[in-house]
Amino acid sequence: MKKLGLALGAGAARGAAHIGFLRVLEEENIKPDYIAGCSMGAIVGAAYASGMPLGEIQRIVDKLRLMDFFSPTAKKGGLFSMQKIHRLIEKHLGKLQFENLKIPFQCIATDIISRKLITFSTGNVVDAIVASANVPFLFAPIERNGMRLIDGYILDRVPVMTVKTMGADVIVALDALGERPFGSKNPASWQMGLEIMDILECERAKWRKQEHAKDIDFWLEYDLGDMGHVELKKIRFACERGYALGKEHVQAIKKALR
Repeated sequence: MKKLGLALGAGAARGAAHIGFLRVLEEENIKPDYIAGCSMGAIVGAAYASGMPLGEIQRIVDKLRLMDFFSPTAKKGGLFSMQKIHRLIEKHLGKLQFENLKIPFQCIATDIISRKLITFSTGNVVDAIVASANVPFLFAPIERNGMRLIDGYILDRVPVMTVKTMGADVIVALDALGERPFGSKNPASWQMGLEIMDILECERAKWRKQEHAKDIDFWLEYDLGDMGHVELKKIRFACERGYALGKEHVQAIKKALR
């Protein structure tokens, strides 16, 4: 049997769709051998790699409220700090280390100083996934070991090559942002910033998808319409759409693994 690698992409609330996709794999007794995640994909991926049941992950995300995320900061570079998010994730994952995960897992962040993608594979898991999900402008950069870390999606929203280097033979890339429509609403200033970054990153994602086409067995995009990054009331909808996408492609994935 070939080794399956999942690349779970960024997408904030839209990234909850990964939960539904993973549920289909479980129903078909398919266990990923490697998982790489970015931003929300890093959070879902780390929780699953820790051995947390999907039902528990679902219950946690269903209870999320905007007040769970935003902690004002005096630091320059963002409106809020990631402290609340760090505490929330640590409440469920504890002081988990990468070497204690049930499934090999890595995640990515962007270092502003070196302008390079940083891959986390050792140390504290929560510290790593919080850095991976640190949305620029909204949250202040995280300063660590001479780096200033922000969301990995700035450079690579679906970490295909990360999971490739981990040893995957069959790669399933799951893009939670895809070609979502823009401009249908008049967003707040900070939401406008996110939309502009999405547009820029969408073009970069197309280029990376073409560049690494020979390494990608499945590039799948969830059908989430114009669901926004922080539309928490649509999280269950995102999970359902992730499940539908999984059902559509699971037999082809099983065939590719044989």
